[in-house]
Amino acid sequence: MPVESVRFAGEAMDIAVPSRPLRVAGVAMAGFRGRATNSVDLPVVPYPAATVFLDFGDVVFVDEARGARVDGSWVLGLGPVGLRGGGREVDLLQVRLSPVAGYAVLGAAPGADARVITLEEFWGRDVERIREQLRAARSWDERFALMETVLGSRQEAGRAVDPEIVHAWRRIVAGGGRIRVERLAAEVGWSRKRLWSRFRSQLGTTPKRAAQLVRFDRAAHRLSRGHSAALVSADGGYADQSHLYREAAAFTGLTPTALASAPWLTVDPVAWAAPAYVSRH
Repeated sequence: MPVESVRFAGEAMDIAVPSRPLRVAGVAMAGFRGRATNSVDLPVVPYPAATVFLDFGDVVFVDEARGARVDGSWVLGLGPVGLRGGGREVDLLQVRLSPVAGYAVLGAAPGADARVITLEEFWGRDVERIREQLRAARSWDERFALMETVLGSRQEAGRAVDPEIVHAWRRIVAGGGRIRVERLAAEVGWSRKRLWSRFRSQLGTTPKRAAQLVRFDRAAHRLSRGHSAALVSADGGYADQSHLYREAAAFTGLTPTALASAPWLTVDPVAWAAPAYVSRH
Protein backbone atom coordinates (compact mmCIF):
# COMPACT_ATOMS: atom_id res chain seq x y z
CA MET A 1 0.00 0.00 0.00
CA PRO A 2 1.77 3.19 -1.14
CA VAL A 3 1.67 5.96 1.48
CA GLU A 4 3.20 9.37 0.87
CA SER A 5 3.46 12.39 3.14
CA VAL A 6 2.63 15.79 1.68
CA ARG A 7 2.16 19.33 2.92
CA PHE A 8 -1.48 20.27 2.80
CA ALA A 9 -2.44 23.85 3.73
CA GLY A 10 0.83 24.01 5.65
CA GLU A 11 0.17 20.80 7.62
CA ALA A 12 1.59 17.28 7.26
CA MET A 13 -0.80 14.81 5.66
CA ASP A 14 -0.31 11.10 4.89
CA ILE A 15 -2.02 9.92 1.70
CA ALA A 16 -2.62 6.24 0.97
CA VAL A 17 -3.67 4.83 -2.38
CA PRO A 18 -4.62 1.26 -3.38
CA SER A 19 -1.66 -1.00 -4.08
CA ARG A 20 -3.33 -2.49 -7.17
CA PRO A 21 -5.72 -1.27 -9.87
CA LEU A 22 -9.34 -1.31 -8.76
CA ARG A 23 -11.65 -3.81 -10.43
CA VAL A 24 -14.61 -1.42 -10.39
CA ALA A 25 -14.74 0.74 -13.50
CA GLY A 26 -14.87 4.51 -13.11
CA VAL A 27 -13.74 4.50 -9.46
CA ALA A 28 -10.69 5.93 -7.69
CA MET A 29 -9.95 5.89 -3.95
CA ALA A 30 -7.51 7.51 -1.56
CA GLY A 31 -7.08 7.64 2.20
CA PHE A 32 -6.06 10.75 4.13
CA ARG A 33 -4.71 10.87 7.67
CA GLY A 34 -3.11 13.59 9.72
CA ARG A 35 -3.45 15.92 12.66
CA ALA A 36 -3.35 19.65 12.04
CA THR A 37 -1.92 22.14 14.50
CA ASN A 38 -4.81 24.39 13.62
CA SER A 39 -8.13 23.52 12.05
CA VAL A 40 -7.73 23.58 8.27
CA ASP A 41 -10.43 25.52 6.44
CA LEU A 42 -10.36 25.72 2.66
CA PRO A 43 -12.64 26.20 -0.34
CA VAL A 44 -13.56 23.20 -2.47
CA VAL A 45 -12.33 23.14 -6.07
CA PRO A 46 -14.93 21.35 -8.25
CA TYR A 47 -14.11 18.12 -10.04
CA PRO A 48 -15.82 16.22 -12.89
CA ALA A 49 -16.89 13.31 -10.69
CA ALA A 50 -19.13 12.57 -7.75
CA THR A 51 -17.09 12.39 -4.56
CA VAL A 52 -18.00 10.22 -1.58
CA PHE A 53 -16.45 10.96 1.80
CA LEU A 54 -16.40 8.60 4.77
CA ASP A 55 -14.83 10.44 7.68
CA PHE A 56 -13.63 8.97 10.98
CA GLY A 57 -12.10 12.19 12.28
CA ASP A 58 -13.64 15.63 12.62
CA VAL A 59 -13.79 16.91 9.02
CA VAL A 60 -16.87 19.07 8.37
CA PHE A 61 -18.21 20.54 5.14
CA VAL A 62 -20.12 23.82 5.10
CA ASP A 63 -22.44 25.06 2.38
CA GLU A 64 -21.71 28.77 2.74
CA ALA A 65 -24.85 29.90 0.90
CA ARG A 66 -27.20 27.95 3.19
CA GLY A 67 -25.07 27.67 6.31
CA ALA A 68 -25.60 23.90 6.31
CA ARG A 69 -22.99 21.68 7.96
CA VAL A 70 -22.43 17.98 7.25
CA ASP A 71 -20.02 15.52 8.82
CA GLY A 72 -19.63 11.74 8.93
CA SER A 73 -20.51 10.48 5.44
CA TRP A 74 -21.53 12.64 2.53
CA VAL A 75 -21.50 13.09 -1.23
CA LEU A 76 -20.51 16.05 -3.38
CA GLY A 77 -21.95 16.19 -6.87
CA LEU A 78 -20.28 17.49 -10.01
CA GLY A 79 -19.13 21.06 -9.77
CA PRO A 80 -19.97 22.12 -6.20
CA VAL A 81 -19.34 25.80 -5.53
CA GLY A 82 -19.60 27.82 -2.35
CA LEU A 83 -18.41 24.89 -0.23
CA ARG A 84 -15.68 24.86 2.39
CA GLY A 85 -14.27 21.89 4.23
CA GLY A 86 -11.81 21.32 7.01
CA GLY A 87 -10.98 19.95 10.42
CA ARG A 88 -8.11 19.14 12.75
CA GLU A 89 -8.24 15.35 13.11
CA VAL A 90 -8.21 13.83 9.62
CA ASP A 91 -8.98 10.14 9.06
CA LEU A 92 -10.84 10.11 5.78
CA LEU A 93 -11.62 7.68 2.99
CA GLN A 94 -12.45 9.52 -0.22
CA VAL A 95 -13.99 7.87 -3.29
CA ARG A 96 -14.33 9.52 -6.68
CA LEU A 97 -16.92 8.14 -9.07
CA SER A 98 -17.15 9.02 -12.73
CA PRO A 99 -20.67 10.29 -13.49
CA VAL A 100 -21.41 7.03 -15.33
CA ALA A 101 -20.27 4.88 -12.39
CA GLY A 102 -21.94 7.20 -9.89
CA TYR A 103 -25.38 6.67 -11.39
CA ALA A 104 -25.17 2.92 -10.78
CA VAL A 105 -23.25 2.99 -7.49
CA LEU A 106 -25.31 5.71 -5.80
CA GLY A 107 -28.61 4.73 -7.38
CA ALA A 108 -29.24 8.27 -8.61
CA ALA A 109 -27.41 11.24 -10.05
CA PRO A 110 -26.05 13.37 -7.17
CA GLY A 111 -26.59 16.62 -9.03
CA ALA A 112 -24.34 19.54 -9.82
CA ASP A 113 -25.40 22.20 -7.36
CA ALA A 114 -23.62 23.33 -4.22
CA ARG A 115 -25.51 20.93 -1.98
CA VAL A 116 -23.74 18.52 0.35
CA ILE A 117 -25.81 15.33 0.40
CA THR A 118 -25.57 12.81 3.20
CA LEU A 119 -24.63 9.33 2.01
CA GLU A 120 -27.68 8.01 3.84
CA GLU A 121 -29.88 9.72 1.25
CA PHE A 122 -28.49 7.26 -1.29
CA TRP A 123 -27.71 4.12 0.74
CA GLY A 124 -30.02 4.40 3.72
CA ARG A 125 -29.32 2.31 6.81
CA ASP A 126 -26.49 0.41 5.10
CA VAL A 127 -24.21 3.41 5.64
CA GLU A 128 -23.73 2.86 9.37
CA ARG A 129 -22.85 -0.81 8.87
CA ILE A 130 -20.35 0.08 6.15
CA ARG A 131 -18.81 2.79 8.33
CA GLU A 132 -18.31 0.41 11.23
CA GLN A 133 -16.63 -2.16 8.98
CA LEU A 134 -14.32 0.49 7.61
CA ARG A 135 -13.57 1.90 11.05
CA ALA A 136 -12.58 -1.59 12.28
CA ALA A 137 -10.26 -2.24 9.33
CA ARG A 138 -6.64 -2.72 10.37
CA SER A 139 -5.02 -1.07 7.35
CA TRP A 140 -5.77 1.17 4.40
CA ASP A 141 -5.52 -1.82 2.08
CA GLU A 142 -8.26 -3.52 4.08
CA ARG A 143 -10.40 -0.38 3.91
CA PHE A 144 -9.90 -0.12 0.17
CA ALA A 145 -10.79 -3.79 -0.34
CA LEU A 146 -13.95 -3.48 1.78
CA MET A 147 -15.07 -0.38 -0.08
CA GLU A 148 -14.28 -1.92 -3.45
CA THR A 149 -16.57 -4.85 -2.60
CA VAL A 150 -19.37 -2.48 -1.60
CA LEU A 151 -19.01 -0.40 -4.75
CA GLY A 152 -18.74 -3.43 -7.02
CA SER A 153 -21.93 -4.96 -5.63
CA ARG A 154 -23.83 -1.71 -5.97
CA GLN A 155 -22.56 -1.08 -9.47
CA GLU A 156 -23.56 -4.57 -10.58
CA ALA A 157 -27.05 -4.19 -9.09
CA GLY A 158 -27.50 -0.57 -10.13
CA ARG A 159 -29.09 1.03 -13.15
CA ALA A 160 -26.91 1.38 -16.24
CA VAL A 161 -26.52 4.67 -18.05
CA ASP A 162 -27.79 4.77 -21.64
CA PRO A 163 -25.02 3.84 -24.16
CA GLU A 164 -25.64 7.15 -25.90
CA ILE A 165 -24.93 9.04 -22.69
CA VAL A 166 -21.80 6.98 -22.05
CA HIS A 167 -20.60 7.89 -25.54
CA ALA A 168 -21.36 11.58 -25.00
CA TRP A 169 -19.49 11.63 -21.69
CA ARG A 170 -16.45 9.91 -23.17
CA ARG A 171 -16.39 12.36 -26.07
CA ILE A 172 -16.56 15.32 -23.68
CA VAL A 173 -13.62 13.95 -21.68
CA ALA A 174 -11.57 13.00 -24.75
CA GLY A 175 -12.06 16.47 -26.19
CA GLY A 176 -11.16 18.25 -22.97
CA GLY A 177 -14.62 19.78 -22.87
CA ARG A 178 -14.18 21.33 -26.31
CA ILE A 179 -17.14 19.85 -28.17
CA ARG A 180 -20.56 21.25 -29.00
CA VAL A 181 -23.78 19.69 -27.76
CA GLU A 182 -25.20 19.70 -31.30
CA ARG A 183 -22.34 17.53 -32.49
CA LEU A 184 -22.82 15.07 -29.62
CA ALA A 185 -26.52 14.82 -30.40
CA ALA A 186 -25.78 14.14 -34.06
CA GLU A 187 -23.26 11.43 -33.17
CA VAL A 188 -25.76 9.49 -31.05
CA GLY A 189 -28.70 10.14 -33.37
CA TRP A 190 -30.76 12.05 -30.81
CA SER A 191 -32.23 15.52 -30.80
CA ARG A 192 -30.41 18.13 -28.77
CA LYS A 193 -33.36 18.31 -26.39
CA ARG A 194 -33.41 14.54 -25.79
CA LEU A 195 -29.66 14.39 -25.19
CA TRP A 196 -29.87 17.32 -22.78
CA SER A 197 -32.75 15.74 -20.83
CA ARG A 198 -31.32 12.20 -20.59
CA PHE A 199 -27.82 13.44 -19.81
CA ARG A 200 -29.09 15.58 -16.97
CA SER A 201 -31.36 12.89 -15.49
CA GLN A 202 -28.61 10.25 -15.48
CA LEU A 203 -25.39 12.20 -14.89
CA GLY A 204 -26.80 15.01 -12.78
CA THR A 205 -25.72 17.89 -14.99
CA THR A 206 -26.17 19.15 -18.53
CA PRO A 207 -23.78 18.34 -21.40
CA LYS A 208 -22.75 22.00 -21.59
CA ARG A 209 -22.03 22.22 -17.86
CA ALA A 210 -20.13 18.91 -17.98
CA ALA A 211 -17.98 20.20 -20.82
CA GLN A 212 -17.27 23.43 -18.92
CA LEU A 213 -16.26 21.47 -15.84
CA VAL A 214 -13.94 19.08 -17.71
CA ARG A 215 -12.30 22.06 -19.43
CA PHE A 216 -11.98 23.93 -16.14
CA ASP A 217 -10.52 20.91 -14.32
CA ARG A 218 -7.76 20.62 -16.89
CA ALA A 219 -7.11 24.35 -16.72
CA ALA A 220 -6.96 24.31 -12.91
CA HIS A 221 -4.40 21.52 -12.87
CA ARG A 222 -2.25 23.23 -15.47
CA LEU A 223 -2.31 26.40 -13.36
CA SER A 224 -1.30 24.39 -10.30
CA ARG A 225 1.68 23.01 -12.25
CA GLY A 226 2.92 26.53 -12.90
CA HIS A 227 1.57 27.31 -16.37
CA SER A 228 0.57 30.92 -16.92
CA ALA A 229 -3.07 31.94 -17.16
CA ALA A 230 -2.38 33.32 -20.64
CA LEU A 231 -1.03 29.98 -21.88
CA VAL A 232 -3.75 27.95 -20.18
CA SER A 233 -6.52 30.08 -21.63
CA ALA A 234 -4.98 29.99 -25.13
CA ASP A 235 -4.50 26.20 -25.12
CA GLY A 236 -7.61 25.26 -23.15
CA GLY A 237 -10.38 26.41 -25.44
CA TYR A 238 -11.14 29.72 -23.72
CA ALA A 239 -12.05 32.72 -25.85
CA ASP A 240 -9.46 34.83 -24.04
CA GLN A 241 -7.81 35.21 -20.64
CA SER A 242 -10.78 37.08 -19.18
CA HIS A 243 -12.96 34.08 -20.07
CA LEU A 244 -10.73 31.88 -17.88
CA TYR A 245 -10.94 34.45 -15.09
CA ARG A 246 -14.74 34.43 -15.25
CA GLU A 247 -14.94 30.63 -15.10
CA ALA A 248 -12.45 30.43 -12.22
CA ALA A 249 -14.57 32.93 -10.30
CA ALA A 250 -17.80 31.11 -11.15
CA PHE A 251 -16.52 27.67 -10.15
CA THR A 252 -14.39 28.58 -7.13
CA GLY A 253 -14.64 32.29 -6.30
CA LEU A 254 -10.87 32.49 -6.89
CA THR A 255 -8.67 34.19 -9.45
CA PRO A 256 -6.43 31.96 -11.61
CA THR A 257 -3.46 33.15 -9.53
CA ALA A 258 -5.12 32.07 -6.27
CA LEU A 259 -6.37 28.86 -7.86
CA ALA A 260 -2.80 27.94 -8.89
CA SER A 261 -1.83 27.62 -5.21
CA ALA A 262 -5.13 26.26 -3.89
CA PRO A 263 -4.38 23.60 -1.22
CA TRP A 264 -7.26 21.46 -2.54
CA LEU A 265 -5.21 20.71 -5.69
CA THR A 266 -1.88 20.00 -4.01
CA VAL A 267 -2.76 16.40 -3.13
CA ASP A 268 -3.92 15.42 -6.62
CA PRO A 269 -0.57 14.24 -8.06
CA VAL A 270 -0.37 11.72 -5.20
CA ALA A 271 -3.99 10.84 -4.46
CA TRP A 272 -5.49 11.08 -7.94
CA ALA A 273 -2.68 10.28 -10.36
CA ALA A 274 -5.24 8.30 -12.41
CA PRO A 275 -8.44 10.40 -12.32
CA ALA A 276 -11.66 8.41 -12.09
CA TYR A 277 -13.45 10.41 -14.70
CA VAL A 278 -11.00 9.48 -17.49
CA SER A 279 -11.06 5.73 -16.79
CA ARG A 280 -13.14 3.15 -18.65
CA HIS A 281 -16.28 5.09 -17.64
